[in-house]
This record gives sequence, structure tokens and C-alpha cells, in this order.
Amino acid sequence: MKANWNYPTTIWIGENRIKDLAEGCKNFNIKKPLFVSDKDLIQLPMTKKIISNFRNFNFFSNFLGNPNETNIKDGVETYRKNNCDGVIAFGGGSALDVGKTIAFMSCQSKSLWEFEDIGDYWKKANHNDISKIIAVPTTAGTGSETGRATVIMNEKIGVKKIIFHPKMLPSLVILDPNLTINLSPRMTAATGMDALAHNLEAFCAPGFHPMADGIAMEGIRLIKNSLLIAVKDGTNIEARLDMLTAATMGSTAFQKGLGGIHSLSHPVNAQLNVHHGLSNAIFMPYVLTYNKKEILEKIISICKYLNLKENFDSFIDWILVLRKELNIPHKLSDVVEENKIDINKLSQMALEDPSTSSNPKKLTMEDMKIMYQHSISGDLF
Repeated sequence: MKANWNYPTTIWIGENRIKDLAEGCKNFNIKKPLFVSDKDLIQLPMTKKIISNFRNFNFFSNFLGNPNETNIKDGVETYRKNNCDGVIAFGGGSALDVGKTIAFMSCQSKSLWEFEDIGDYWKKANHNDISKIIAVPTTAGTGSETGRATVIMNEKIGVKKIIFHPKMLPSLVILDPNLTINLSPRMTAATGMDALAHNLEAFCAPGFHPMADGIAMEGIRLIKNSLLIAVKDGTNIEARLDMLTAATMGSTAFQKGLGGIHSLSHPVNAQLNVHHGLSNAIFMPYVLTYNKKEILEKIISICKYLNLKENFDSFIDWILVLRKELNIPHKLSDVVEENKIDINKLSQMALEDPSTSSNPKKLTMEDMKIMYQHSISGDLF
């Protein structure tokens, strides 16, 4: 047995740790950062207060919720034009992915798609001059702050692609629960279910990685304890901190692998513009029940850790009740008109998604169609 284990970076965690952002820049010799955040977040008093401590910086916020290659090119142009020497990625998953990709591409001569997460494509990169990144998440879901990859839309073909390089892992992560207090209940729920999908699929993925398994298991427990609290009382700092931690743990663990939840989600996000966390939440019980035979023992071990009845059905019941309490729809057809869902096209995209290879059960085109059909009808397996 052989395995390559990679674990994350420096993390500063706690209330008001955002006050240490300037110190973080100093530690990594970032004197002229590019501050990457979305248009709405930049306008908030919270963000304006943070950046008031910087004299020499530039903004970049010209990107979509599903960022594409054009957005990255614009960001790189801004970075180079202003002679920036590092990136502060501030916001949700899109802002973090854009900031990380700009830092990576700022010194590359090859095109973005030459660094897709396929084999050793990442070795083509100029790795000596990749800029330092400080990541500050304001949502608790994607975990991009501790990831070595980003998800960027190839707008020419309408497909999300994963761009990978080890040096896209931020040098510093600041986890401050105060930054997530104003996140709406709806977004808290969706991003929280995204974090749950990451931890859950990582734990169920095949392969020997006990470090990832342990982190994923504890991440699931934190979410069970705190997601509903964070949704119902957004000012609860302890719950917000648990969710930030669980999101970071999810992305740390899923280097082991993901699975069908993400395989089904990515095409729907790209083609139908459904929020990623929401689609993960919708697909979760359908994929779990489809994988039942392969993941049964692992689900029972999770039940033991969470103090649930030690059987598969009790875990699925917990997922279904949790979704209901979070006002998550049960069916894909509850959020997208059924006549807009091209199952054949989505299934082909899902089959080709990088997450598919680490699903516990080997999946075929027909499997994808069946799971999509069940997510539309609402019938579990």
C-alpha cells in the first residue's frame, strides 16, 4: 500500500482574528496585495473597516458567482498592471477560488486549462514565482481556504473545470466567526450542507487515509451539533466557529476523494445555475442510498460517533430531517423546471466529472441517469 498525504497550512482562528490580517501580510512580505472579493461584500461596512488598515492595495471584484476564464484573465491583468505582490482572497468560495487562481496564473505563460487537475498537468507550471495567498472565508462551506485546487467555468463548453497546483494552497488562513454573522439563514444552510457533503463523501471514499477519515468524522459531528443553531441564531459565535472549522476540515479531508454527490452537482451548477451547496444537499440522500451496499459499514461507524441508532436508515432519516428543518427542497424539480433538465447531457457531464472516480460504487452513464431521475421524482432507492 502506498499513499501520498498532504495536510494544510497555517491557520489563525478565533474571534476578531481579522485584526491580524496586516500582521499576516507582513509575515509573508506582502506589501502591495490584490484584495479579491465580490462586489457586494466590498461595499459592506465590515469590509471597508478591514481594508482601512491598508494604504497600498488594489481591489478586484469583477467576477461571477460561477467564475470563468475571462474573470481570471481580468484579475491577472489587474494584478500585473498594479505590480501586486500577493493576494488577499476574502469572501465565499467564488472569491477564494478567484483569488487563488489569480495568484497562480499571475506568473504563468501557458493557458489556464493546461493546468486542469489531470495527471501531472500541474508540473507544467512555473512554480517559483507563484504569489503568496492569504485566505479569509466569510462563509462556512466550500473550504477553499485549505484547498490546493479551484473550480473555474470553461464558458466555451459550459463545464466547470478543476485547476490544481500544490502552491495554490494559501500560506495563511484566517478563520474569524464574526465575519460570518451576517450570512443569511438560507446561505448558512446551503453552505453548511456543502461542508457536510465534503466531510461525508471524503469519509466514504475508498482508499486508506485514516488522517482524512478522522478529520471528516469530527467535521460531521461539528455540523450535527451546530448547523441548525447557526441557521436559527446567526449571532451564536460558538456555532459559527464550529461551522467554519467543519468547512475547513471538509476540504482538508476530501483530498482523499469525493463522490457522486459532487458528480451530479457540478453539471447542474454549470448548466442550470443552481447553488452548489443547495444541489449537494438535494442529491445527498439519493447518492447515499444508491451507494448503500458499499458504504454501509462506514455509515454505521458514523452513527456510533454521532450517537444515532446504528443502522443505515437512521442516518438517512437524520439527513432528511435536517434538510427539512433547513428548508432544503427534497427534489431537483423543486428548484428547476423539469423541462429544462436534460438528463442525458447532465449524466454525461457527471460521468466525466473528476469526483466520479472516487465514488464508493463504480458509476456508469446509466447510474447517473437513474440518480438524476430519482432526484426529480423524489423517490429514494
